[in-house]
Amino acid sequence: MHLIRNSFRYAGRQHRDGIVKALKPVYTAPSEQAAKDRFDEFKAEWGQRYPAILQLWESSWAEFVPFLEYDVEIRRVICTTNAIESINARYRQAVRARGHFPNEAAALKDL
Repeated sequence: MHLIRNSFRYAGRQHRDGIVKALKPVYTAPSEQAAKDRFDEFKAEWGQRYPAILQLWESSWAEFVPFLEYDVEIRRVICTTNAIESINARYRQAVRARGHFPNEAAALKDL
């Protein structure tokens, strides 16, 4: 997800929707080879205009490939971190508002 967000730093606002549509087949591909093929298509379409995005993906490809080994359902959960981050923020807010807890059980009871 961070790789996709970072890609937008190099893209113009008017092209963001097109870039999202072109990158989606890359990160939803069933295998590494399929992702590589989709990335080559992305390169052909957007490479001339945004070479920095290509460089970003190519330099991060080794860290991206393990993501493709997960099942589609697990990938969806990984990509939707906003719900998880929201829960964690609520936990931090509750703990911060309460202050000090005598033990872990008291903190869990409050949460």
